[in-house]
Parts: sequence; C-alpha cells; structure tokens
Amino acid sequence: MKEKVEAALNKIRPMLQADGGDVELVEVGEDGLVKVRLQGACAGCPMSQMTIKNGVEKILKEQVPEVSSVEAV
Repeated sequence: MKEKVEAALNKIRPMLQADGGDVELVEVGEDGLVKVRLQGACAGCPMSQMTIKNGVEKILKEQVPEVSSVEAV
C-alpha cells in the first residue's frame, strides 16, 4: 500500500510545489491512516489543514481506497 500512496502523492506534488511547498510521506499505518509532513511554504500556511483534508486526503482516498484518513505530523 505504501507504494500506491507514494504514487498518488507524486500526482499531488506539482500542485504543492507550484505554491512553494511539498509533501513528505512519513508513515502508512495498517489501519489505513497515512501520516504526511508538509514542507516549504505549505508547512507554515494557515490553510495547511484544509490542504491536507480537502486536497491530499481526498485524492489519496480516490487513488488508494485502503486509505482511511490523512494526518499531518
């Protein structure tokens, strides 16, 4: 599952990089919980939680149905 999540994140990365940020995969849990770390401009952005839930989590769930939730660490 980790490879599928990484592949899906690679599709999201260009959008984040366009705004000066990036996303790093930290952990994929057995329960489908994915932990990521926002980097660059995204790390301190006040909209980062929305980016995680409405962007990263939504796309990951579409691409990898086993994902239950995405959490920033």
